[in-house]
Amino acid sequence: MTIGNVYIISAIAIIGGGLFGFDISSMSAIIGTNQYKCYFNQGSVPCAGPTSNVQGGITASMAGGSWLAALFSGFVSDIFGRKKAIMLGSIIWIIGSIIVSASQNIGMLIVGRFINGFCVGICSAQVPVYISELAPPSKRGRLVGAQQWAITWGILIMFYISYGCSFIKGTAAFRVPWGLQMIPAMLLFLGMCFLPESPRWLARKDRWEDAHAVLTLVHGKGDPNSPFVTRELQDIKDMCEFERNNADASFLELFKPNMLNRTHIGVFTQIWSQLTGMNVMMYYITYVFAMAGLSGNNLLVSSSIQYVINVIMTIPALLYVDRWGRRPTLLLGALGMMTWMFANAGLLKSYGTYAGPGGVGGHTPEASWSVTGPPSKAVIACSYLFVASYAPSWGPVSWIYPPELYPLRVRGKAVALATSANWAFNFALGYFVPPAFVNIKWETYLIFGVFNLAMFVHVFFAFPETAGKTLEETESMFTDPLGPKYIGTLPWKTHIATSKALLLEHGEFDEEKARAYGHEEDVAERSASDTNGEVPKL
Repeated sequence: MTIGNVYIISAIAIIGGGLFGFDISSMSAIIGTNQYKCYFNQGSVPCAGPTSNVQGGITASMAGGSWLAALFSGFVSDIFGRKKAIMLGSIIWIIGSIIVSASQNIGMLIVGRFINGFCVGICSAQVPVYISELAPPSKRGRLVGAQQWAITWGILIMFYISYGCSFIKGTAAFRVPWGLQMIPAMLLFLGMCFLPESPRWLARKDRWEDAHAVLTLVHGKGDPNSPFVTRELQDIKDMCEFERNNADASFLELFKPNMLNRTHIGVFTQIWSQLTGMNVMMYYITYVFAMAGLSGNNLLVSSSIQYVINVIMTIPALLYVDRWGRRPTLLLGALGMMTWMFANAGLLKSYGTYAGPGGVGGHTPEASWSVTGPPSKAVIACSYLFVASYAPSWGPVSWIYPPELYPLRVRGKAVALATSANWAFNFALGYFVPPAFVNIKWETYLIFGVFNLAMFVHVFFAFPETAGKTLEETESMFTDPLGPKYIGTLPWKTHIATSKALLLEHGEFDEEKARAYGHEEDVAERSASDTNGEVPKL
């Protein structure tokens, strides 16, 4: 049995994102526990845990493996298929989790997390490609963006599992949650067995009958001659024919003049998503809230609230990102995050004091700055508002946007390159933040505020709108010097290609063409309303 419902397909595939979320909160919830600190202690002070540099290395090791795997995942995906690449990632995760949960020392822990990173690198790069190549244009944003929602759920679930296990005495407090991480990977592997391969990958391998069958299953409701299936298959044929006659699919093509602009946009989408400062909130929120005077169970419970906010605030993006568009979502998100980062920097500078070399409590040097009273509550509130700004914007859109930018022949490799940039900076920031809190203290927030300002400017002047367009139409937006009539020329003049904007011919709404573009919801909405044939303007 092969599943053809795009929502069920996405729900299974995005479990790969949940694995990344599991890793994030398993570290953030565990690094503050005495069991972890005592077992992996360094130095002469009992139960002080690893040094800030070593803890940064432990945290960043997963990102290091993810960077390496993401970089090569495009080759694996292009050779064996999107589906098999994701299944391979799930097997790697199980192996890494076994090593992590059995860790006898810091070296073994780092190796296990590095292997786990191989899975996250493959899945984080290829799951968006897989879903984007299966989803209709009108639903692509919400389906690909669901990967970020899976990440937020993974963070939330594993945090509370780790929190519950923190009451266990001995090393089981961290071995149990690290071992439980294997369960979703097993579910991902089994679920992928029932999913179809990407029709665009099948077409690239000249398996046209299989590609047609997948399109019929997923989009045609069993009808191989449905308008959407017919149009999609023809677009794929045209694109494959063009690519065979005019271009190669080598990795170096991404750096040629006609592709370099897209390469830089995709890569910087992922770089900026890391430089927002979300790493500070996800990996090291216990340090931040310790500076605000929280400790013990209050510290862990208060930290978990941001994970709940992350889950809830991702939902609006899944529902409306295809209507809002990619550009406005990224721009507003950058403004919001910049505001809360600068606010936290100002609060810590104005009302905080240096906590000494041992940090707050004398055992956490990363909690180097102390703030009390109402300003401490304001720091916590700004931290929550920062997460609420990231969750519906850069969180999901950083996964949605890159797969939409590239032609079929290099999509796997291009998204792999962009995702590898994500993990390179994830690694750098995972390693950088603990020493930064120790050495530059509150100025850490100032740095991330400036990054958010820079990304706002960059998005405004360089990132075009891709929402609502088929993957083949996005290609024409970059290759046609004039651009299609509904797109415009400069990035800040581009628009969302909804059925109302895209499917207007001779002043009338073309229902047959709307169905061919996959805009079934707009057709139904139009049929239910009395518009007298008038198509609303954007």
